[in-house]
Amino acid sequence: MAASAGMVATRDYVETFLAEDTALHAARTRAQELGCGSVSPAGGAMLRFLARVIEAKAVVEIGTGTGVSGLWLLRGMRPDGVLTSVDTETEHQRAAKRTLAEAGIAPARTRLISGAALEVLPRLTDGAYDLVFCDGAVTEYADYLAEALRLLRPGGVVAFDNVLWHDRVADAAARDPETVAARDVGRAIRDNEELVPVLTGISGGLLAATYQPLG
Repeated sequence: MAASAGMVATRDYVETFLAEDTALHAARTRAQELGCGSVSPAGGAMLRFLARVIEAKAVVEIGTGTGVSGLWLLRGMRPDGVLTSVDTETEHQRAAKRTLAEAGIAPARTRLISGAALEVLPRLTDGAYDLVFCDGAVTEYADYLAEALRLLRPGGVVAFDNVLWHDRVADAAARDPETVAARDVGRAIRDNEELVPVLTGISGGLLAATYQPLG
């Protein structure tokens, strides 16, 4: 019991290590009201870190939500960077616009596209993006990966949220479609010789990999 309590305390410490500001808190409140998920605070901090390390200028986000992950990404990107974010829910994107405006993000730095990811992504330019963050339908993660590898420049980063899927991925007996899809994309990334991955336990399992084409 003590070990379990210690694990919870450690998780809470990690998630609160960097405090979120008013704009992010407001975005999370909107997400709860609209019933949509958001990357955790530690997950958001990781996205900002990745964007900053690679000096990301062009980023694709699948799953706008209310702007939580988008704001974290923009704060790590170059000042002239542009975030392209795709979501099927226009109400979520209206909430995201409000979040970004309250945070002082210039409208020219975002391109919000309403539509299904697998219909929108094929229209984006090959090799033109520094980072692709996937937080949409888990059952489509394998397709997102294929699109991300086409969109990324060499040295770019692809990241997936929730790849541990409510702690079910590690349970071999769990065979629901979402768990299987999350497990499969993790294996595909791990086994791809052109990707150098890292899997973390934050934000329900944040998996990131840098793309290093062999050819």
